[in-house]
Amino acid sequence: MLTQAEITALVRAEHDDPFAVLGPHLSDAGLWVRALLPGATSIELLDTDGSVVAPLASIHPDGLFELLLDTNPPALGWAYQLQVHYPHGHTERIDDPYRFGSTLGELDRHLLGEGSHLRPWQVLGAHAREQQGVAGVRFVVWAPNAARVAVIGDFNQWEPRRHPMRLHPSNGVWELFIPGVGVGAKYKYELRTRDGRVLPGKADPYAFASELRPASASVVAPFPRAKPLSEPRRLANTPTAPVSIYEVHLGSWRRGADNSFPTWDTLAEQLPAYVAKLGFTHIELLPIAEHPFDGSWGYQVTGMFAPTSRFGDPAGLATLIEACHAHGLGVILDWVPAHFPNDAYSLVHFDGTALYEYADPREGVHKDWDTLIYNFGRTEVRNFLVGSALYWLECWGIDGLRVDAVASMLYRDYSREPGEWVPNVHGGRENLEAISLVRRVNEVVRAEAPGCVTVAEESTSWPGVSRPTETGGLGFDYKWNLGWMHDTLGYFANDPLYRKHHHDKLTFSIMYAFDERFVLPLSHDEVVHGKRSLINKMPGDRWQMFANLRALFAYMWTHPGKKLLFMGGEFAQQREWNHDRALDWELLDPSTQGSAEHRGVQALITDLNRLYRARPALHELDCAPEGFEWVIVDDQARSVLVFVRKDSAGGCVMVACNFTPVPRPGYRIGVAMPGNWRVSLSTDALRYAGSDYPCTGNKPGAKPRPITAKPIAAHGHEQSITLNLPPLATVILEPNT
Repeated sequence: MLTQAEITALVRAEHDDPFAVLGPHLSDAGLWVRALLPGATSIELLDTDGSVVAPLASIHPDGLFELLLDTNPPALGWAYQLQVHYPHGHTERIDDPYRFGSTLGELDRHLLGEGSHLRPWQVLGAHAREQQGVAGVRFVVWAPNAARVAVIGDFNQWEPRRHPMRLHPSNGVWELFIPGVGVGAKYKYELRTRDGRVLPGKADPYAFASELRPASASVVAPFPRAKPLSEPRRLANTPTAPVSIYEVHLGSWRRGADNSFPTWDTLAEQLPAYVAKLGFTHIELLPIAEHPFDGSWGYQVTGMFAPTSRFGDPAGLATLIEACHAHGLGVILDWVPAHFPNDAYSLVHFDGTALYEYADPREGVHKDWDTLIYNFGRTEVRNFLVGSALYWLECWGIDGLRVDAVASMLYRDYSREPGEWVPNVHGGRENLEAISLVRRVNEVVRAEAPGCVTVAEESTSWPGVSRPTETGGLGFDYKWNLGWMHDTLGYFANDPLYRKHHHDKLTFSIMYAFDERFVLPLSHDEVVHGKRSLINKMPGDRWQMFANLRALFAYMWTHPGKKLLFMGGEFAQQREWNHDRALDWELLDPSTQGSAEHRGVQALITDLNRLYRARPALHELDCAPEGFEWVIVDDQARSVLVFVRKDSAGGCVMVACNFTPVPRPGYRIGVAMPGNWRVSLSTDALRYAGSDYPCTGNKPGAKPRPITAKPIAAHGHEQSITLNLPPLATVILEPNT
């Protein structure tokens, strides 16, 4: 029989071992069956054929009932049910959760405790399943310092006394199988701390779906089957492949007529076809994991395993990804292990202690974002993060991860003043635990999801970001070249009259262009918070602004490195990006004044992507110094640059840039071989709304004349050509083979 202390603990939701008292229990007197169902007026025990065995007796008015079967009691595995009566004639038949044993295997428990479970999402979280032939959901959560954990949800009126969980003391994991619950059920965990505090309902760290904000419950949902990377998709990620990325914030790419979010299905119908038509090879999605605040753009994640509910049911994400792949596009996902928000229902002090975060605010708080920092040294937290990375790649068919804010992870003094940070064990500023975690993520991705890529947004000169871990690197496949971005945008912001004084901003990038495998990013970060849109960064009148932007894009697409452009840049979005509204698609409407310039930029991006993909010289040796050669690097007086891109088979493309509004007729350029050259692309062409200044000949629109090399020495070559350089333009030339 229960003691009064046990009864009191049960009805107060304070009992730490419900399986010791609830459900079936053999004793010398017979078989006890106990149930705690607050609100019930009476309960009957049903046999496997549905017949009533006997009523249970009420032993506490808060819904605690028990029955002693003292004659030939059935075995403990008896599949009995309970018929529960409530006020107003409501009756339900349930399977008792406390008659089911644990289904956590010894190996899973060991690996979770050790922090080495490669796929922890297969164990933790809420999984719809059958147990002993009964359908329900198994809930498993890690909360080692909690005194009691209960599942609360819309299936039990959010009543914590209905479903307290079983603790596995060896690893701090709590478990409960609840029969009758299914996909779509909303739930949270209520935790009681060891000092007696009851925490507000906590969302499941391993939830596979969530409610739409501001609601915050987790939702029982399946996750897709594993999707191995196909050979074409694997090859599309390699350093010798053309990689041109369209970065998109799904919530503001397009919106409904009432400014509502698009659905996954609408995005699947429209976005991949549009991006493929522009010639991009990849789509990069700003974070789509669940997050509470729209203004964080998804970079403050509360659901590391849950696609956001903003666009509908998570299954719709699979439709979008499949549509991208059907259009030949790889999908890169922004993934955020650097920090998480301090919303009370989320990870912060999850079990009453600093469980996921560092306890010391000098280690565990980002002042810039008012967010918390994961405890990168804790094995279970590392397992959580590594598992999340593999989950998106393996279950959703994502082709790569762009890891946000890597620099903030690597340095303990990131954005901190002296005295505001804790040195590592060697007295240094490096976060050794974060470095170890980053390497572990990249090693697991390489081993378990071969062909998938990881990309670092790393803003410092940390060495070896894209070198293998076995040679001392961090193990990323690519690194964002933020130095190139800052210098290039800084150069183009100058009035062309003064660019001759800043020539080194463009030439310096080649000094380190091959130290890492780089992506050249013109990302969302450059068109928000008063930084203005790309077109509005350009100086001069309207014609010069568009000419500058076109010249910049062609310079970028021919510079060594993979390419990334944020949505709207492809048609010169004029307004600064606003996450709360769609892009200004009306700028492309032919009936809109000035649309020709915007459509011209869009046409240029399409042609640049086509040329970039078609010419190995523009992509094959993106990450190798053998693929680049300066021809004219010192003509700062006229702000002219000329360089050659090469491939491994001897093919080449020459690029001539004139970054002033002054045409340069008859400009002589040294070439390495005799023969004819042709202009493949000029950003000043009429097709792009340029002035159509003739690169050869004398009149706009005239038939181009052959560009024939002559035996006149120039720039270290015995042969040279002459070219008319259009104003504020980049010209791409190829040998006439």
